[in-house]
Amino acid sequence: QVNLVESGGGLVQPGGSLRLSCAASGLTISILNYAVDWFRQAPGKEREFVASISLSADTARYSDSVRGRFTISADNAKNTVYLQMNSLKFEDTAVYYCAARRSTYTYTPGDVYAYWGQGTQVTVSS
Repeated sequence: QVNLVESGGGLVQPGGSLRLSCAASGLTISILNYAVDWFRQAPGKEREFVASISLSADTARYSDSVRGRFTISADNAKNTVYLQMNSLKFEDTAVYYCAARRSTYTYTPGDVYAYWGQGTQVTVSS
């Protein structure tokens, strides 16, 4: 079994930066067997895909709304995936979740997740 814990959320001003972490524990196989995705959900809105990383291929995928501003990365030795968020906008305000799949591929719609974190709040406000 795997547990995921997000951290790093908080209050930032527009144009600011924040780095989220998704720490995995309870791994009995290498983290390289997983793909890890970030999602976000704002009040009254549907869950939205943000970014994805295949840890075996070390490839990444981003939603159009964050591409060029956000970067997903991993420290495999620490079993941790990061989401570096730059040039933050008001519309980035949401609860951010990480989720893991046994996969060698980055996210495609319809993917099913075995593990979810509890989320971390990101608020962008002036």
